[in-house]
Amino acid sequence: MDFFNQVVIVTGAANGIGQAVAAGYAERGAKVVMADVDEAEGKKVAQRLIENNRMAIFVRTDVRREEDIIYLIKMAKETYGRIDILINNAGKGLFKSVYDVTLEEWDDIIQTNLRSVFLCSREAAKVMREKGGGSIVNLASTRALMSEPNSEGYAASKGGIVAITHALAASLSEDRITVNCISPGWIHTGDYAQLTKADHEQHFSNRVGKPSDIIQACLYLTAKNNNFVTGINLVVDGGMTRKMFYEE
Repeated sequence: MDFFNQVVIVTGAANGIGQAVAAGYAERGAKVVMADVDEAEGKKVAQRLIENNRMAIFVRTDVRREEDIIYLIKMAKETYGRIDILINNAGKGLFKSVYDVTLEEWDDIIQTNLRSVFLCSREAAKVMREKGGGSIVNLASTRALMSEPNSEGYAASKGGIVAITHALAASLSEDRITVNCISPGWIHTGDYAQLTKADHEQHFSNRVGKPSDIIQACLYLTAKNNNFVTGINLVVDGGMTRKMFYEE
């Protein structure tokens, strides 16, 4: 899968999965535009890539703000002349009793996780269609498919991402833009050595997920020769959502 000189925007790229995905594309020759509200860390990550002879810029972006997203797309186009791939990764959690969640907290998670996908996709697609198409990947979650208590805002936002993915795939098909989403399960971004045998054995894969698993999924969905794949939700969870649990 060749990504040499392709222009890739990754939101939420300063930390965790987003940082790993941005680096993954950069290592394969892509020109990466890293977006995040964490300016200090985002600049550090971009600088490390540059020092390793990768092509990267950082644009401070609060994905809750339409004007920030418009500026992000403008900077990507002005810097590199095109946009080939958009990874909508920015997101946050909200795990709080349904009785205590405020309207402000509800709106914040919906705007951060879901509305941002619509706005980023809309603006990036305007540039993609000028150059003959592109690929969009949205990061959802297995929590769009199953739940624990006190996760309503997160589940709603991630479920919305799954739904908007196939809607966008239909709407943008004439512009030759594929749109897919990935639903990660447990992806450990900390010290993998600290995980227990029981942690790993919860999975059919017999291991907890790594950011590299999401990188590989993104590469697959955005490779030019995989343009027959669009509108799907690719679950990357080591089989957890297919595992049956019973009280013994």
